[in-house]
Amino acid sequence: MFRHVHAVDAEAREPLLTGAHAEPLEQDSDDGETIFDKSASCTQRDDGGSAERRLTFEEAVEETGFGLFHWLLLLVCGWANASDAVEILCVSFLLPTARCDLLLSSSDMGLLTASIFLGMMVGGYTWGYLADRRGRRRVLVVSLTVNGVFGGLAAVAPWFWLFLLLRFISGIGVGGSIPVIFSYFSEFMPRLRRGAMISALATFWMAGNILAAGLAWLVIPRTWAHFSLGTLDFQSWRLFVVLCSVPSLSSAILFRVLMPESPKFLMEAGREKEAIRVFQAMFKMNMWGKGKNLPEFGLCTNSKQRGEPEETRTHGSRRERLACVLKKVFGPIKQMFNGSLKSRSIALLIVFYCISFGYYGLWMWFPELFERMENGGSPCANMSVPPLLQNHSCYPVKTAVYAEGFIIAASNLPGNIFSILMIDRLGGKALLSGSLLASSLSIFLIYVVQTKVQSLILSCVFSGVSVITWNALDVLGTELYPTQLRSSALGFFTGVGRVAAIMGNVAFGRLMDTNCAVPVLLVSALLLTGGLVALVLPQTRQTELT
Repeated sequence: MFRHVHAVDAEAREPLLTGAHAEPLEQDSDDGETIFDKSASCTQRDDGGSAERRLTFEEAVEETGFGLFHWLLLLVCGWANASDAVEILCVSFLLPTARCDLLLSSSDMGLLTASIFLGMMVGGYTWGYLADRRGRRRVLVVSLTVNGVFGGLAAVAPWFWLFLLLRFISGIGVGGSIPVIFSYFSEFMPRLRRGAMISALATFWMAGNILAAGLAWLVIPRTWAHFSLGTLDFQSWRLFVVLCSVPSLSSAILFRVLMPESPKFLMEAGREKEAIRVFQAMFKMNMWGKGKNLPEFGLCTNSKQRGEPEETRTHGSRRERLACVLKKVFGPIKQMFNGSLKSRSIALLIVFYCISFGYYGLWMWFPELFERMENGGSPCANMSVPPLLQNHSCYPVKTAVYAEGFIIAASNLPGNIFSILMIDRLGGKALLSGSLLASSLSIFLIYVVQTKVQSLILSCVFSGVSVITWNALDVLGTELYPTQLRSSALGFFTGVGRVAAIMGNVAFGRLMDTNCAVPVLLVSALLLTGGLVALVLPQTRQTELT
């Protein structure tokens, strides 16, 4: 399963993302690393020496038109995005029943909800780096497969520690697919449609959220899903876990069978003929039934350098080779925090931390909070729930918890529609800052209100507003960095977000039974901070991908 993804070592041959025809624009004074102007390769001529029509990436995308291919791409990438949402959020829906079968305390539940984020932290940058070097499509297939296989195996884990381990490995797969999907998808989109289409892709997270909530509502309360499997007491929540792994596995198959490699990646790797074949396939599908042919053209690509960089061919000591590998692997991070990219990278790091701590810290605990509100009062008013669950019965299952989760998931819809309609008019920066500030206010009011209905309404408001934040981040993240850094940058920030998510879930687990007001108010304060920091980001509305 892992045969395609190995640790990058000094012997590994990989396509270079800077070519012999690229001209330097600016040089890093510390180590001589150079940022290249890829437009310089447009002066190339064919082998016969005669000039030919050569197009930039944006021009080639415009030539292929917009149509059936892009809608198919949206469905396949959207289903993959939905599968990630299902895998992440399924834990929150199984907690009210699995806590009894696995004898979990609130601290244990905090570890369980944090486990997948720990895996995503490990997988985010690793997969993103490999996607920038080996290709987007291959990484997506492998990471989605890892997600689905280990997520499904968790259903038959008889012990909590094993369930925790399998969820962690599943999280490694999720950590790869989330950042790479948006890089991959954006690299097929015409410039003027990119913002709206990425926002449309982000709406599939809502679809996955609704699917997870709907499956939980349909499956977990059912007694027919309870049977014995050898020595394992197979409760209905275990069947729910199995079903949640199906979207990831089916997404891996769809990418393997239907989808081509990103033409932008192929161009940056100097694989011109392959990129042209992808553009031809896009044009053929978009113009299906119209009898048109794509005019012949060349591409402004970077010529692929043969062989290896000098530093990777060194025959120095093992320590020198290791230092070379580490410099190669972590080089993208250094580039992100140097030069003109430094301020935006720092701002994005803060924003990702704030929204991830707040969203995942609170969202994963919504079902538990609503269960504690069955007798009325605010989420933090009922402090009498015992932390040890031997005296707490999870059966019969209270279906109201899942109905409320379904309603909150469906409340993403207005925010998604607003994002699609306004992202190209207002820009990602304005939507990001405004939605973070509104999210902060909604969380503060959740702490203040005193009835379950009021809490449910404000939770729906938070759901609808916070999804605008994620949609704006998805657009900004793809437009703020060049192709050779795009997946690495998104993977890095995804990893930062997972650290925040882990801290949020652990904080809720530790304080839920003693002082639940602390994490709730901390979430509100962090969202406010993120909204203010987002104001320093550059405006990237309808910009060209570099």
